Amino acid sequence: MNKLVTKIGAAAMSIVMASACMLSAGNAFAAASPIAPLDNSVKMTFAAWGDPQVSTYIKSREPYVISSSNDLKNAQTNIDALVIAGDIAENGNQAEYDIVYNNLVGTGVDNFITATGNHDVRRGEFSAIESTFVGFTNRLNADAGSALVIDSLHYSYDVNGYRFIVLGTEKSMYEEASISTKQIKWLDSQLADATKSGKPAFVVMHQVLKDTHGLPDTWGGFAEGAGTVGEQSDEIKAVLGKYSNVILISGHLHTGLGKYSYEKIGNIHSINLPSIGVDNDMGTNNDNATGYVAEVYEGKVIFRARNFEKGEYIPEYDITIPLSKVKSIKATSSFTYDGKTKSPKVTLTDFNGKKISSKNYTVKYPSGRKNVGTYQIKITFKNSLKNNPVLTKEFTIVPASTSITGVASKSKGFTVKWKKQTNQTSGYQIEYSTDKKFAKSKTITIKSNASTGKTVSKLNAKKKYYARIRTFKTVKGTRLCSSWSKTKSVTTK
Repeated sequence: MNKLVTKIGAAAMSIVMASACMLSAGNAFAAASPIAPLDNSVKMTFAAWGDPQVSTYIKSREPYVISSSNDLKNAQTNIDALVIAGDIAENGNQAEYDIVYNNLVGTGVDNFITATGNHDVRRGEFSAIESTFVGFTNRLNADAGSALVIDSLHYSYDVNGYRFIVLGTEKSMYEEASISTKQIKWLDSQLADATKSGKPAFVVMHQVLKDTHGLPDTWGGFAEGAGTVGEQSDEIKAVLGKYSNVILISGHLHTGLGKYSYEKIGNIHSINLPSIGVDNDMGTNNDNATGYVAEVYEGKVIFRARNFEKGEYIPEYDITIPLSKVKSIKATSSFTYDGKTKSPKVTLTDFNGKKISSKNYTVKYPSGRKNVGTYQIKITFKNSLKNNPVLTKEFTIVPASTSITGVASKSKGFTVKWKKQTNQTSGYQIEYSTDKKFAKSKTITIKSNASTGKTVSKLNAKKKYYARIRTFKTVKGTRLCSSWSKTKSVTTK
């Protein structure tokens, strides 16, 4: 990631100190506290790094990769995987990947789970970029004896029975990613399979979801969307939130260990990694070469913070994620405004397909849940499920709809009239098309809820058009819409 505020002083210092760093990194490595599990009942161990961003001309970054790789090599336990959440190379070229490869090969890591970041893909023709990255990842895994072979930037792979799902851009982007509907559907099917027995699933994505991990401040307070995965953020979030025990691992923000490292987004556990190579800021601990050693146990996942350069754990930044025993939460997700308070009934199911007794949980509803808006139910557990993590479920109240009272033909246009609907609305949307299924339709937004008519002009003459209308209300920047009215048709003069 490139933060838009240039650290001139830090950059100058990195040039001055580059040679000294290289010399110290080449010295024999002796970890103060070698990588070892907290408990021998551990099911899987993997290291997680963010943003090495190795460069052929910014010499200050490689030493951190060297020392961090040595820490892995000297582990006193098996490292089942190394996850690198993107921005592996500053410019995504072969010479930079060769540097990373030369440092990681021979570390004893069993599998390398790599994601592309914006720096990996921002320069050059996309097919060449993809080929270089795929070649780098496959070469690492082949030398490690791993069965992992990828042929695109999004893929999945099981390690010790636990699924890693990597999302990747489908075209070159400067800061964000381009994730297609097809890839999001693939993510959905992967999560459905990976989480069906209650095991955690690890989703690796370089950029973070919108409005998480301190955005927009952690990107410098710039425009909405900056620093995020991009315009598909809400769709990805919706899919991730459908399933239990989903752990999202990202990088990109270069924030150190601290308050921006972990966030629970609905039912999603989101881990944002500090940078290995690039300087960190806005954390309580901003050291380079920091990340996590994740240990998976029967009922929990522990992300143990570690300084890989110093070979030391930093337990004050550890993150423990208890795994949920609840497979699904069912509740009505949408209501139409009628002035009455909404309290959707909740039904919980365990991973054996059995309904969970309401004696084992409490449902807390938010206040003011009768007006148009989005609300969150909070579910806490007791008795035999008292250690289950708190779960949430959202529901929405949308505006009441309206109806078209008449359409009238005009020269190359038509007029629409409708029934005024002012309760909990901001305005109306008219959709029209020459196709009765509204393919290639156009939409007119009317920002006054007192309006009752609109003329549509500059259309084709003697052409049949179909029209429908709905109400909307904007709540906290989000436009919530009613259902569409019945369709009316009209032929222009």
